[in-house]
Amino acid sequence: MTVQFPVGYYDLHPDVSVNYQMNRFYNWVGDHSMLSEMREAVAGVRDYPTFARIFLTLGDKYLDAGAALKGAAYVRIAEFFLPTGDDRKLPTRTRFVQTVLEHYRVPAESHSRVPFGESWLSAYRFTPAEPIGTIVVFGGFDSYIEEWLLAGITLRDAGYDVVMFEGPGQGATLEEAHIPFRADWDRPVAAVLDFYHLDDVTLMGFSMGGGLVLRAAAHEPRVGRVISYGVMTSFLDVNLRMFPETTRTQLMSWLDNGDAAALDDFIAQASAQSLLLEWAFEQGKHTTGTPTVFEMFQAYRDYETASVSPLVTQDVLLLHGNEDHYIPNDQLVDQIALLTATHSLTAREFTRHEYAQNHCQVGNFGLALHTILDWLDGLRRRDNAIREASR
Repeated sequence: MTVQFPVGYYDLHPDVSVNYQMNRFYNWVGDHSMLSEMREAVAGVRDYPTFARIFLTLGDKYLDAGAALKGAAYVRIAEFFLPTGDDRKLPTRTRFVQTVLEHYRVPAESHSRVPFGESWLSAYRFTPAEPIGTIVVFGGFDSYIEEWLLAGITLRDAGYDVVMFEGPGQGATLEEAHIPFRADWDRPVAAVLDFYHLDDVTLMGFSMGGGLVLRAAAHEPRVGRVISYGVMTSFLDVNLRMFPETTRTQLMSWLDNGDAAALDDFIAQASAQSLLLEWAFEQGKHTTGTPTVFEMFQAYRDYETASVSPLVTQDVLLLHGNEDHYIPNDQLVDQIALLTATHSLTAREFTRHEYAQNHCQVGNFGLALHTILDWLDGLRRRDNAIREASR
């Protein structure tokens, strides 16, 4: 792997979530000047509209100056903070996507619209001269697959045929094809494999995709290896984690009893006091196509792995940061216990000492990718040795 990803996780803002997002997009650029620039630009800022305005201004500044990747990162941060329904959101998203595609010189023929029902999924393919295997990658709740272009190109340069796609509820498939999230993730995976005529693939999902990837692998026999890059056994639990334990108990009671009015009223009041909650629940309703938070939470019940994990028979790699502010550590422990029929099971927990303790190893993407490639190399050596021994 020749790309040198930056290493380090920085204190740029006191809000944990805001700080994470700024580190997240800096990590794809690696321009050290961004750190002091962002820290100074948002000092004392506490509201999302102001964050969006600041980063739109920074994005315009650097895009106009020809600093494409830095400008694109700032535009993407701004778009992240813009609420669903804001007239600036989709044009800002388009600007980000077009800029990074141009920066990485992605030819138009690398992109495909994969047929899916009466609509389509957005996908890219990067193929080296002599592939040593195929990796199919998708993201999670709020990522765009174009954010991940550098990682996809890195995997291609390591010898892999790489297909990166956005499924229902994600990126262009949501915003342009208008397909909301669905839990039967084997369906979009099957559509991608059919379209590209693929078999015996490594399937990787990151963030929320770390749970979806197991849901797909349980029912798709063409998946030979599974990478859960951000273990997520229960998306509902991840969302409820934003509340104190007593509040979580009350919310679950309303959900179980069908008391939609009480739950929606409580969430409305809580969101009025928290921009993070307001953003998360508006985004959740948008991506799931549900009109209320109660219905959104009910939909989230389906995004779990307990029911499918015993059906996963492939080689599996689990990646988790032990200070992930989204996914509690017990979900890694639970996921290991649930996977009872795998061909092999490897779990890697990353720590603060490696600057990789955060969600999806923001702070050390390079280490995560090295771990993935080393795991795949080990499986290839194992399988070659078994074939030799059987002759």
